[in-house]
Amino acid sequence: MWEMAEEQQGIRVDVGSDGVCRITIDRPNVGNSLSPCARDALTAAFDSASDDPSVRAVLLRATGERHFCSGAGLSPHSAQPPADKRPGDIARMLQKGWQRLVSSILECDKPVVAAVKGTAAGAGGSLVLACDLVIMSMEATLVEAFVHRGILPDSGAIHLLTRIVGLRKATELLMLGEPVDAATCERLSLVNRVVAPEETDAVAEELAGRLAAGPTVMLALTKRLLSVSSESGRDRAFEQEAWAQEVVSRTADLQEGLKSFAERRPPNFQGR
Repeated sequence: MWEMAEEQQGIRVDVGSDGVCRITIDRPNVGNSLSPCARDALTAAFDSASDDPSVRAVLLRATGERHFCSGAGLSPHSAQPPADKRPGDIARMLQKGWQRLVSSILECDKPVVAAVKGTAAGAGGSLVLACDLVIMSMEATLVEAFVHRGILPDSGAIHLLTRIVGLRKATELLMLGEPVDAATCERLSLVNRVVAPEETDAVAEELAGRLAAGPTVMLALTKRLLSVSSESGRDRAFEQEAWAQEVVSRTADLQEGLKSFAERRPPNFQGR
């Protein structure tokens, strides 16, 4: 039973009474690729989930078994700048488009779980890399396909890949563009768990449910600290940690956690 269900541009959003916002890319007839309108609808879905106090975790998934997301829908003319474009217009389009979408996942105040079945290619791979926890079907693949189209890796791919796998491996994945199978994705820490295809949705649902039942404020601040951990020196990281703990110390969930520990029972977090 859903409290709210919406669909726009092939993006379905369902907010359940369990606090999980389920966002589905529902464009299987085009490989779950994202047109500009669909991309912006997906961005809006993450922005809304971040702002909605009834949402405590997000689950990103896609319709079908063949494609998780094949990135931007490309045509032979899509990479050709129109004659009326000025220098800087393409950069602004990217910043307001795919970079904004990836940022909406990274900056979402709720933990984001991805259930990946099929191929995640190009910018679709960046969606996977931006999520907090990734459950991947053993039959799924990730491919940084930019090089095969002569396109500079975008949608945050270079930044995200380098942070996760390091410079040397990121160079290989981006410059060769070879498909990466699920087992290799797990070995490289590109995903958290690899499961049988028929178990992918159930495992992702279980994780999203666990996160939705957790201490929401603490999880949001943990996510923020993790996102800047590789970019902060020790002094700055410790300062950010201390102030985040100051905020968490004033939450009802912390008090419930301490009380439940003393009473030797599971905590009942309310997300505040």
